Amino acid sequence: MGERLPLFPLGTVLLPGLLMPLQIFEERYRVLVRELLEIPETETRRFGVVAIQRGREVGPAVPQTYEIGCTALVRRVEPLPDGRFSVVTVGGPRFRVTSVDAASRPYLVGEVEFLEDVTGDEATATVNTAVVTRLLREYTERLTASGTVEVRLPDLPTDPIALSFLVAAAVANDITERQELLAAPDAATRLRAERALLRRELGLLERITTVGSSELNRITPSSN
Repeated sequence: MGERLPLFPLGTVLLPGLLMPLQIFEERYRVLVRELLEIPETETRRFGVVAIQRGREVGPAVPQTYEIGCTALVRRVEPLPDGRFSVVTVGGPRFRVTSVDAASRPYLVGEVEFLEDVTGDEATATVNTAVVTRLLREYTERLTASGTVEVRLPDLPTDPIALSFLVAAAVANDITERQELLAAPDAATRLRAERALLRRELGLLERITTVGSSELNRITPSSN
């Protein structure tokens, strides 16, 4: 059986464990936040973030979104004087949207199936955990050595699942690429893709002198 989950389409991909600050100003999402605040603090306040394939975050039209999304667990809500809300969330369990209800509430509501995060092939995951850790350290060292950005790498998890999501947040800036990593069936598959991604980025760093900053701990606040 699926569960019903409020959906928040965004022009970015939320990943498990990733902090996501939001500025809520559209009335339909103000309604959502007010309803979430009615839930006791002892219970889980959550909604689903789905990345937009076609369309816009704002406006009356319903955008086309990806099938796989990530739960946003509400950590802090700050009401603002003009009626907006400043919200801080963190990525929780992934889910698959099986159907969307656009009529019963001002915002979208999805029928979703939650996805289990699994390691996959243990041997492949173990090898790629070591390789990806080494490549990520090399990548951040080269970024810092370039002089255009200073990157302080946090302590990296040894758990393949946690590492795979951290690397996805740190390196995958393209929405399609990040969505593919979110939707990967297991950590072994995700780490294998990230190994190739890091090698590609290292190759690019060897050929250019100016590089963009990488995102390791947070993402730019998104407005709806």
